[in-house]
Amino acid sequence: MHGTVDGFSYGLVTPVAAFIMACLGGALGLRCTARSVLSGRSFKAAWLALGATSIGSGIWTMHFIAMMGFSVHEAPLGYDRGITFASLVVAIVMVGIGIFIVGYRGATPMALVTGGTITGLGVATMHYLGMAGIKMNGEFEYNTFVVGVSVVIAVVAATAALWAAVSVHGFMASLVASLVMGVAVSGMHYTGMAALTVQLHGGAAGTSGGGESPAALLAPMLIGPVAFLVLAGVVVMFDPLVVMGKPEWQKRPPRQIPTPRHRPSFPERTSWAASEPPREGSASPHDW
Repeated sequence: MHGTVDGFSYGLVTPVAAFIMACLGGALGLRCTARSVLSGRSFKAAWLALGATSIGSGIWTMHFIAMMGFSVHEAPLGYDRGITFASLVVAIVMVGIGIFIVGYRGATPMALVTGGTITGLGVATMHYLGMAGIKMNGEFEYNTFVVGVSVVIAVVAATAALWAAVSVHGFMASLVASLVMGVAVSGMHYTGMAALTVQLHGGAAGTSGGGESPAALLAPMLIGPVAFLVLAGVVVMFDPLVVMGKPEWQKRPPRQIPTPRHRPSFPERTSWAASEPPREGSASPHDW
């Protein structure tokens, strides 16, 4: 028996809130990655790690805020906490690999393709691993073609985000890049959800309304990642280089001061006559 899937139980509330969290995580991650370019090697890894954790947490939070509006009318849902938090770890680790590749190699084509592919696969893995953590009296079935489209969207979005992280300078440009990233991540999520159908097991029909709602189940698990994003936002706000980028006076090459030409110096002619005053009655040197 097929279940009736509803991905918008709260209307536009969950999609809009999910989009905002994706944009927030993307903006923090992009600015931290850009900040790593301005840092010495001692702090570079720390900024890249903060950026990877921000993007991973933002994507994971976006997914499960959107899942608050997901329900199957004929069956109650539950969530396996172990698998749910494992999807968060996967997102952070795989996004981190991509960011570290681009952060240390630069925006070269090979680095962008490699890092973008790994990051995009991490986003897709997080999505489908999170879906695997749902417990219900039934199972999910996916349309293979639509799943492939969602993975392609994730890879393209991740590659564009990594390019923007090391190539786009300025606060407004990064803000636009984070908005584009939020649209892409949300599009990947809902494309993946469009590939889903639910096959209920026997006796599942008529059990709707039992158990807690998805929002009540997921809200406690979202507290930690949301709090981290808030703290990361505080770090960004208090570091002017993260917000505004490199100051203009540091971008300009130092003014070259022309080197004065070397003029050879010759020793002055000296004599005992020049160093001592002439005595009375003695002839001057010109009289010699």
